[in-house]
Amino acid sequence: MPIPRFRRSPIAKEQPVLVGDPRVESWEAVSTFEDQKTAVAWRDQLRSMGIQACCAADHPLDDFGRGDIFLMVPPEQWSRASEIVDNIE
Repeated sequence: MPIPRFRRSPIAKEQPVLVGDPRVESWEAVSTFEDQKTAVAWRDQLRSMGIQACCAADHPLDDFGRGDIFLMVPPEQWSRASEIVDNIE
């Protein structure tokens, strides 16, 4: 009897940090981070508060997930996101 194989989901998994993605070029940076884990935690915090946020970098991260990572939001949500980040820090 053959062993059943599990197929991968056809839905693409979101990348934790977008590198050189033109979709967020017009977005505003709220903060910068040096490691992926911290940046993604802040992104998730903003998303839980209803703000559309993502992490982006100009260059690929190193093998340890470090680099210059920007927490990005659409321009119309920058003020609210900035206020949240400033008050949580």
